[in-house]
Amino acid sequence: MKPLKAVLLDVDGTLVDSNDAHAQAWSEVLQHNGYPGTFERVRELIGKGGDKLIPEITGLADGSHEAKRLTSERSALFARVYLPQIQPFPRVEALLQRLRAAGLDLIVATSAGAEELRPLLEICNALPYLQHQTSSDDADRSKPDPDIIQAALRKAGCSAGEAVMIGDTPYDVQAAAKANVPTIALRSGGHPDHALSGALAIYDDVAHLLENFDTSVFALRH
Repeated sequence: MKPLKAVLLDVDGTLVDSNDAHAQAWSEVLQHNGYPGTFERVRELIGKGGDKLIPEITGLADGSHEAKRLTSERSALFARVYLPQIQPFPRVEALLQRLRAAGLDLIVATSAGAEELRPLLEICNALPYLQHQTSSDDADRSKPDPDIIQAALRKAGCSAGEAVMIGDTPYDVQAAAKANVPTIALRSGGHPDHALSGALAIYDDVAHLLENFDTSVFALRH
């Protein structure tokens, strides 16, 4: 195997504890507009972008006027009500420091939009450690399609065999696999291990990964 050059990082549910907040915001907006978006149903889909979530729940076409209106309403609600409550997971900054000390480039690969992404990265103080960022603005299709992973690889200037993804949802694992990138999965997103099958390894959260760094792929392929 080639030495690792880059780590592709999901953000929601991986670096910051935001999955429930996203689900609650979507659920409120959908139900307020007469759509059957229960919290439980929406929560299962967090990790996908709105281009996937809205059609699956409402049957609306992605890109339709109504889909865009719902997306805009949700973004405003999330920023106003939920974003101020979001916290980073413990030891996120320490893990990012350790990865950079190992000589690895860090590239964000998320289904979040660019406008929403920056405050999330500020919450966990990730910005000083990142070489590149990719968001839904860089991809035609969100996870589990591989577009965002492929965009991140292009920005990193490395091949799939020189990168590893860190994510928390089945959609991270599936998107990375379609781009031939292995995934380190974290349980912090709330998904059971069987849903994360296909991951190279599974840890509880970033703190657990950091505790086991010396036996992880990041040390073994350095």
